[in-house]
Amino acid sequence: MIKNDLFLKALKGETVQRPPVWMMRQAGRYLPEFRALRDKYDFFTRCETPELAAEITVQPIRIIKPDAAILFSDILVVPRAMGIHVELKDNLGPIIPNPIRTMEQVNQVFVPNIEETLGYVMDAIKLTKEMLDDEVPLIGFAGSPWTIFCYAVEGKGSKSFDTAKGFCFSNPVAAHTLLQKITDTTILYLKEKVKAGVNAVQIFDSWGGMLSPVDYQEFSWKYINQIVEALAEVTPVIVFGKGCWFALNEMGRSKASALGVDWTCTPRNARYLSGGNVTLQGNFDPSRLLSPIPTIKKMVHEMIDEFGKDKYIVNLGHGILPNIPVDHAKAFVDAVKEYGEK
Repeated sequence: MIKNDLFLKALKGETVQRPPVWMMRQAGRYLPEFRALRDKYDFFTRCETPELAAEITVQPIRIIKPDAAILFSDILVVPRAMGIHVELKDNLGPIIPNPIRTMEQVNQVFVPNIEETLGYVMDAIKLTKEMLDDEVPLIGFAGSPWTIFCYAVEGKGSKSFDTAKGFCFSNPVAAHTLLQKITDTTILYLKEKVKAGVNAVQIFDSWGGMLSPVDYQEFSWKYINQIVEALAEVTPVIVFGKGCWFALNEMGRSKASALGVDWTCTPRNARYLSGGNVTLQGNFDPSRLLSPIPTIKKMVHEMIDEFGKDKYIVNLGHGILPNIPVDHAKAFVDAVKEYGEK
């Protein structure tokens, strides 16, 4: 039994004394302990070495003490397993040297054997679970098919992903074929993560907001929903689409246990758009953690008041920034715990 199961209770919609709290990218560069390992090992070495991934995962649990851990990994381990060469350099972001631009290239991408290609992730989960000793739940995650597709086709990060969008509109058969392969792989991958011991999964649709509402349905949501449908029977699923407020109504009718919201959507609008019944997660602006600590605490309490303490998971509206002082990150977590003592 998980000793602190607030996060799991919130996913079930149960009444709680206070909402749970964790932060996207909580195992990240703002922590000196993380930077010490980053300086010794390159990015994929950290992802692919279970001992390092487990240690990085539990660092924030010891230091800032959130209510859930999220496995240290990267969304791009999935395309790497599918035969797409990915390079990741700290501070530069991901590079795909041979981006996918033709049907011929799409045909070379394969749905892999998860155990052979991503077994190291399952080993990291088992090791992390041992280290956590049932203190808090462990979250596994994957990128949405559309977000993975964006990197695979664009070849790098982008402000608008025009090349990826252009591929969808000029070569829709190839685009849908690639999206389906990514979806099939992601379903197999997340199911293995659940078997290995994660207590919930989150799908990150970081670039969903690049699409119009109509195109979002065709090129992102229908693939995310396949994953939700396949996983909901075995674990709670959280869907986080950055900039995807327009899809909250559709998402709210799915089998997702919770929906992530970014800071551009008010709690009131998020409740209204999502139908008012599903658990919501978010949505503190990550830059706001640079505010003075008393301001952070005041704003967190106001945010909880606006969302309501039940069917709610306190989080940021995207990943924590590398330049956030550790005591400010801790103040964010502490503010939620203090709310429960009011």
